[in-house]
Amino acid sequence: MNLIIRQCLDSGRPSMPDVVSPETRSRMMAGIRGKDTKPELIIRKALHGRGFRYRLHDKKLPGKPDMSFPRYRAVIFVNGCFWHGHDCHLFKWPSTRKDFWKKKIMRNRQKDLENMEALEKLGWRVLTIWECALKGRTCHSIGDVADKAASWLKSGKSHGEISGKEGILSRKREGP
Repeated sequence: MNLIIRQCLDSGRPSMPDVVSPETRSRMMAGIRGKDTKPELIIRKALHGRGFRYRLHDKKLPGKPDMSFPRYRAVIFVNGCFWHGHDCHLFKWPSTRKDFWKKKIMRNRQKDLENMEALEKLGWRVLTIWECALKGRTCHSIGDVADKAASWLKSGKSHGEISGKEGILSRKREGP
């Protein structure tokens, strides 16, 4: 019996077997980018067009922010809603390997908080732009997101967050 099908049958779950081999799945997962993602590139281009200059993935700063703006003593993280467990319609707890994913996503959240605190102690301001601000049924226009980010950079506020529009067909997040 095929190993993949056997694993599904042995788990007792009525799930379908993976359509690709474990090696192929591993290669696919390894190809998921941690930097230079499409949402990040969109924000970078829009802010550059508004005259902002920045450094990318500064290894000297905690969490290697997607963009750092030394002139404004500010950083921007462009977070994927799934990988960082954002409470929006783009995030859904996976139905398989629940313990693995819960630990992984909760650890990502914890690292996000630790990095924000470390940046704050170093005197940096932090803005988080969530994927749902640029994608999905609650997204804003790219121009609106870039304008909000530019306004925040000039404001001097210590923390900021840009996410999708509130109140549009929102649903509660499912727990594992």
